[in-house]
Amino acid sequence: MKEIEKKIIDFAQRKELFPAGSRVLCALSGGADSVCMTQILSEYRAVFGISFLAAAHFDHGIRGEESLMDASFVQDWCGQRSIPCVVGQGDVPAYAASHHLGLEEAGRELRYSFLERTADALSCSVIAVAHNMEDNAETILLHLARGTGSLGLGGIAPVRGRIVRPLLAVTRREIEAYLSARNLRHVEDSTNTEDAYSRNFLRHKVMPVMEEINPAFSAACLRLSDLMRQDEECLSSLAEEFIRSHSDGVSLPTDALLSLPRAVSSRVVRAVAPGALSEEHVSAVLAIASQPQRKEICLPGGKLISEQGRLFFHPQEAVDLPEAELIPGSTVELPDVGLRIITEISVYSGKVHDLFKPFSLKCDEIYGRLIISSRREGDRLRLRGRGCSKSLKKLYAEAGLTQRERKLLPVIRDEKGPLAAYKLAADERGTPRPGDRVFEITIEPINSKG
Repeated sequence: MKEIEKKIIDFAQRKELFPAGSRVLCALSGGADSVCMTQILSEYRAVFGISFLAAAHFDHGIRGEESLMDASFVQDWCGQRSIPCVVGQGDVPAYAASHHLGLEEAGRELRYSFLERTADALSCSVIAVAHNMEDNAETILLHLARGTGSLGLGGIAPVRGRIVRPLLAVTRREIEAYLSARNLRHVEDSTNTEDAYSRNFLRHKVMPVMEEINPAFSAACLRLSDLMRQDEECLSSLAEEFIRSHSDGVSLPTDALLSLPRAVSSRVVRAVAPGALSEEHVSAVLAIASQPQRKEICLPGGKLISEQGRLFFHPQEAVDLPEAELIPGSTVELPDVGLRIITEISVYSGKVHDLFKPFSLKCDEIYGRLIISSRREGDRLRLRGRGCSKSLKKLYAEAGLTQRERKLLPVIRDEKGPLAAYKLAADERGTPRPGDRVFEITIEPINSKG
């Protein structure tokens, strides 16, 4: 067993990355890191305790023919090793533009969403991602450049949910040496040479300087991130204990809160706040808590009121979406959400549209009235093309919707149950085939016409 293999196995066992019998999905771009990871996990699956291993490759829609060649390489590579492989695609530039995100952030969101869906479809309990020791160091530098606390200095976590990163204990140089010694081919992403991306700039310009100062800079960052995560875990546990012992479910005593060390009180505020808070928000909350008179401040997701020696957090009012029947040839407007729904009967052509623009449901599968409404308790969808069902509650949580957004998100249903949740997912029950008679439903912003 080579040194790199021993390092990865020791790190995985120490961090408990792979519980016995794990079904593992490897994120396989085809690059050096992911090829190294997938090869070692496959070769030593018995040592890791892996009962099933598959790979997933995501085409970001950025590099054209080069992306197609990468996908083909991954499929051939997996085929030679009898590793099941799933390939997905996304239009990252379009997603970035529509969601006002940078290409890196948009690509990350689509890539991880694809990995989660694929893991669900394959019943995988673990998703292995090939970040290495230098990736962790670069992440810490990025966080420092943008301003961070102990969470940011924690770098890339070895475990986050079902995401694990077994290569964090090894360097890029060790990975390349391993591939060379094993004569393992991989692909190179041409965008990795472009300094327009912040991470690439750090990799090419800043990391060499840091390594001149300390050749073991990446290893030092790994120790730092481990220590910072331990500190964060300790401080967060103190905050949780304070909340358990002092909260009545809707408020906290200001005197007790203000008596805490700032490192703990700030975490208490973040934990009970209705939305994600910046450092400025936290400071404003603590300033209000110190005032004897009644004070009120708006926060992401709601507001805070300080009075009678307690801090009260009030989420934004969530109003249920009014139910409306969808009748062929009719138009329904939902002013609370700013949407218009147009329903027609047509024959399905088989053309694939963007989700809900328009959306087609097979008429023969519609039971009774077709209506639009908010989510109801117990609503589930058997997801098209995924072979599994999920509750709308879980889908909403995965999409990061606020409580207000969850109340106002339209659900298309008949008397048998939900058929689709706007912009999220559709049930396989209503899936039409070419030539089927369908309800064609178009959902658009109210201001899109006249």
